[in-house]
Amino acid sequence: MIKPGRPAAMRILPSATTVLAICAGLTSIKFALDQRPHIALALIGAAAVLDGIDGGIARALDAQSRMGAEIDSLADAVNFGVAPALVVYVTLLPTSPVGWIFALLYAVCIVLRLARFNALLDDDTRPAYTRQYFTGMPAPCGAVGVIGPLAAMLQFGHGWWTSTWFVCFWFAANAALLISRVPTLALKSVSMPPNAAPILLILIAAAAAALLLFPYILILLIIVGYLCIIPFTIRSQRWVAAHPEAWNDRPRQQRAARRAIRRAQQPNRRSMARLRLRRPGD
Repeated sequence: MIKPGRPAAMRILPSATTVLAICAGLTSIKFALDQRPHIALALIGAAAVLDGIDGGIARALDAQSRMGAEIDSLADAVNFGVAPALVVYVTLLPTSPVGWIFALLYAVCIVLRLARFNALLDDDTRPAYTRQYFTGMPAPCGAVGVIGPLAAMLQFGHGWWTSTWFVCFWFAANAALLISRVPTLALKSVSMPPNAAPILLILIAAAAAALLLFPYILILLIIVGYLCIIPFTIRSQRWVAAHPEAWNDRPRQQRAARRAIRRAQQPNRRSMARLRLRRPGD
């Protein structure tokens, strides 16, 4: 709730930030129609940044409200569903009726994914460990993923990655991940040790430099890295689900428990391997 006595400008600052994000997302469509896709991608990125900080501003100002939460959900549908789908379609598939079907499919799956996310927020029956993972790919990651062919075109020019069949397949693959039951990592479950702060700052500086010098390469690397992490996240979620005693532990404690169990199992595995290598009569 908003504390009494707050200036009106501060009370509406989080919602104003969300509205700016919506404006940036919708304006990206305008620049795509003007055949300036590089600006369209930059505006989608700006919308994602604004959408990411509005919640922090609301918590910092203690200005959280039900209306702000609803606006934020609508902003996600526009910025991560409608805008990327239309930007990719207008730029890469402007004359393809089939392409429009897949663009619609992606946008609808974003809405379904957001609806499921909002419903799960109110579900108090889920085990504690499930809050460390998203169910399906988050909407912002879906937006980054779906613009991959467009980023590849801006970096390398036209190729198989801009063909109608591949872009349609890419729309469908991202849509499937959005509404799937595949567990994906939630950033809140990622913990950094205090002594790792300098390394984190160096990585942030390197990412900022890459964003300025090689933005499209950075987008493609983020997509590849995210896809590579998914199998490890599935394995982690399955381990936690199979160990109820660790459900209420923090992610760092769960990782320590996995390492301890793995170390305890290694001597047994080595012993079994030696036994298998013995010849009869030795």
